[in-house]
Amino acid sequence: MMEEFFIITNTNKDPELWYQRRIADFLEARGKRCRFACETPDGAKKSPGDHTDCILVLGGDGTMLQAARENVDRGVPLLGINLGTLGYLAEIEKNGWEQALRQLLSGDYLIEERMMLEGVVNGESRADHALNDVAITRFGSLQMVSYAIYVNGQYLNTFQADGVIVSTPTGSTGYNMSAGGPIVEPSARALLLTPICPHTLNARSIVLSAEDVISIVIGQSREGENAQVEVDFDGSGSRRIVHPGDEIRVCRDRRTVRIVKLSQRSFLETLHRKMTG
Repeated sequence: MMEEFFIITNTNKDPELWYQRRIADFLEARGKRCRFACETPDGAKKSPGDHTDCILVLGGDGTMLQAARENVDRGVPLLGINLGTLGYLAEIEKNGWEQALRQLLSGDYLIEERMMLEGVVNGESRADHALNDVAITRFGSLQMVSYAIYVNGQYLNTFQADGVIVSTPTGSTGYNMSAGGPIVEPSARALLLTPICPHTLNARSIVLSAEDVISIVIGQSREGENAQVEVDFDGSGSRRIVHPGDEIRVCRDRRTVRIVKLSQRSFLETLHRKMTG
């Protein structure tokens, strides 16, 4: 039984904290405890307590991605309430939050385990993490860059492209999909490798085992100049600038993100609804 909730609110989407207050009032009227990442629109952020049973994320998929990365070590399940225009991770639409919370409190829900990615640049001890994807893209001038791909140390291919995306199944409906990559059921275990605008007619996305380790070595630009490339984890602003000869290693993170699933709608039904309307 869930008794204590931690509410994370995107104040750009709920600037007056109207949804946050309504949801907290609803839960507290039923004897539940609520804590908040921000008490006021300009307040300092707080962290979940040790007794938190569920993290409610009010915003969109970007807010969910940030909440997932920041709280993955806690193992607390997340439920997203979409205050934006399009959400795959934030499952509950803003006009359905009350019904969703009634279902949650009744115990009628499942928890899905979603795989994450771990990325390391040049073998450094510092690792970054992503629930959706690691995007490696040219930075600055419009120039095609060479990306040499290795899987488990074995050379696979070299793409002349604007960039390369390594995605989880959860992230397959994000940047990966926009770049022409495959859409994969989010609870699957796989790594998706998709070139961005490759300068070839036969480049395709590659679906690899979740146990594989992908290495991307940055080459020169097509013009032979020293290219600057940025590595971005979930579009979070946690960017790294790399240069020719640098290597980015991406593999499955040992940790998973726990997502509350309330809807009985299948992934294919959700995908159809999002894509058609």
